[in-house]
Amino acid sequence: MATIVNTAQAQAWNGYEGEHWAAHHDRYDAVNSGFNRPVLDAAQLGDHDRVLDIGCGNGQLTRLAGRAARHAVGVDLSEPMLARARSTATAEGLRNVTFERGDVQVHPFPPGSFDAAVSRFAVMFFSDPVAAFTNVARALRPGGRLAFVTMKDLRGTDLGTVMAALAPHLPGWQPSTTPNPAPDRPSPTLSQPSPAPGQPSPTPDRSGPLSLSDPDHIRDVLTRAGFRNITVTHVEAIANWGENASAAAAFFSDWGPVRHNLADADPAPARAALEAAFRPFETGSAVRLRSTAWLVRADRL
Repeated sequence: MATIVNTAQAQAWNGYEGEHWAAHHDRYDAVNSGFNRPVLDAAQLGDHDRVLDIGCGNGQLTRLAGRAARHAVGVDLSEPMLARARSTATAEGLRNVTFERGDVQVHPFPPGSFDAAVSRFAVMFFSDPVAAFTNVARALRPGGRLAFVTMKDLRGTDLGTVMAALAPHLPGWQPSTTPNPAPDRPSPTLSQPSPAPGQPSPTPDRSGPLSLSDPDHIRDVLTRAGFRNITVTHVEAIANWGENASAAAAFFSDWGPVRHNLADADPAPARAALEAAFRPFETGSAVRLRSTAWLVRADRL
């Protein structure tokens, strides 16, 4: 049985959240797939490489890595998404791709068993990022490569515009703390919980959608975990949210964090606000938003 220490995320991803992502894997991949190539290019995969996909979700990045390398292993907390990942890999005839349930922070990877590790919007939700990246470093051979994307602040982005339209329907929500729905690891709620009176504000080490949004903090975490040659680069991609504004609003409303936060709100005006916010992004037969992220590249010591 897998050892799980990140219990809050495990609960979310083995409930509604994971089931929704597994059932709508094609829709989520349409939102996220623009970041696949930047990650894979940064990882510099070769024919003989063994690759670890951290927080693999439905497995699209894992499968792409498997096509570029000797073998790829995807690890995730979510049984529904792992089932989808295995099913799709089998349907595509990929025999060099495998999937394991595990908490990357403590998963017993054989030391030095991978040449590269990749991730698409999963690493922000480690409960202890230094411990998790230290475990990843241990799983990599000396000089092994790490490449991942993590979210940036949404202010000034297309998705930030959509989220701002939803704000009046979510009392207490702060745009600057909104997670990016594009990542494969959204938070169970739309914003970080506020500290109790007299308690300190959340620190950068706190897990959550913005936990790795500060480049200096990223460098500090990775350095402490045993990485060097760390680069943090702004990247952009186009996210396809649906065939029209109505479809995009419906899909967005069913995304776990939005659905959770709208539970006590009137859904009709919230849905209307979302549809109006998506409408300016309709282009031909799709709703296309510009997504932004930090692309991080590092080498194991």
